[in-house]
This record gives sequence, C-alpha cells and structure tokens, in this order.
Amino acid sequence: MKAKSHESVTDTIGKMRYDSNTTMDIDDPRVEENLDELTGILAKIGDSGFIKDLLRCLLTPAETADIAARWALVKALKQNIPQRKIARELGISLCKIVRGSRELKKPQSAFQKIFTPGCSSGENCAKELSP
Repeated sequence: MKAKSHESVTDTIGKMRYDSNTTMDIDDPRVEENLDELTGILAKIGDSGFIKDLLRCLLTPAETADIAARWALVKALKQNIPQRKIARELGISLCKIVRGSRELKKPQSAFQKIFTPGCSSGENCAKELSP
C-alpha cells in the first residue's frame, strides 16, 4: 500500500504563493482571511492565559512588546494623559499615539465598544462587544 503523501507547504498555509519577491502585503486578500480565522479562534477560546500563550507563540518578543505598548497608550489616552508624556514614558512615537487618539475618537470604533461605562479597564467587556 502506498503511503499517503503530505500536503505541500503551500496547501497547508492556505495556497500562499512564495518566491523571493512575494510577501503578504496589507492589500493581499489572504491578510483578511487569516485575520478572520485567527480572531474567530481567539473569540472561541475564552481563556486569557491561553490567549496570552498563543500570542507569545505567534509573535516575536519585540512584536509582543509593541502590542502591549500600543494597548498601554490607548488606556493612557482614555485617561487623558498628554500625548507627549505618553510618548516619553512608553517610548512610543507621536505618530502611533496620534493614530490611537484618532481611533478612540471614531464613534463606532472597537475602542468605543471596549471603553463603555463600567468597562473602562478593558476587562469583562464581552457582553458589550457582542453584536
């Protein structure tokens, strides 16, 4: 009996093309596909410790620190801490802080849903985030 062949790496990772000149850019439809899949998985987990472990597996230490710093900047902006102080204390560029501030001001942003009354710390917000 012939052994079953393994799927190619290309099949395994969603028909991704790879050559030295190909990268997955922001406009690549695979970005949205993979984000949808990952966020669906995260939404089903319900265990913050496991999610943290998964993120540490998925991200480099520098990417992990960057995401943590971005979350810290959003919380600081929500507390009305001046942008220059946030930049100084977190070592984040004013460009990133301005972007966070702009997102916080959008009426229908995810940040607005997270920071609803009674949910200011970003914890236990699942009920408010449900459609």
